[in-house]
Amino acid sequence: MKPGTRLLTPQSLLLLLVAAVALPLAAGGAYVLQKHQWAQERLDQLAPRYARLLGLQGSADQLRAANAQAHALLAQYVYAANLDASQVGNNAQQRIRDIFSAAGLQIVSSQVLPPKEQGNVDQIPLAVRTEGELMALQSALAVMSSQNPAIIIDGLNVQTLGAVNADKPQKLSIQFDLFVLRVRP
Repeated sequence: MKPGTRLLTPQSLLLLLVAAVALPLAAGGAYVLQKHQWAQERLDQLAPRYARLLGLQGSADQLRAANAQAHALLAQYVYAANLDASQVGNNAQQRIRDIFSAAGLQIVSSQVLPPKEQGNVDQIPLAVRTEGELMALQSALAVMSSQNPAIIIDGLNVQTLGAVNADKPQKLSIQFDLFVLRVRP
């Protein structure tokens, strides 16, 4: 042995060996603990989502029934996608002409305008000018409110025609801005 060199005592050597083994074990344990806490936090975040999914899965039949009911209601108000926009416009125009004529209004003009895209439906506007008495207008509006698919009034302009005479009903000029909806394919 060289002078000035000291050997480690067996106790020091054992202590060094224990430290060399314990340090990686402690670091590994801290890493595992950190990952465990992270995984627990993720599970706590996912638990409500999983519960919601289980709830949705449990109520799948009710959701299907509600979806079918919504489609049935939609069919009452909106034309089907399998019809062409021009067919829908012509059909709505004929329905409106029939309603107004039956109510006692005279059709001056009617026109189907180009469709406008509104989300997942096409809005098909119609411009209709009529003439008639107030009672005929009220009758036409009452019938229009019960139509399926719905005919929606976007604007209504009513003006009197001629001089006002208290002895007979006033004749009116009525401009309707209407539209119907069609589901886009």
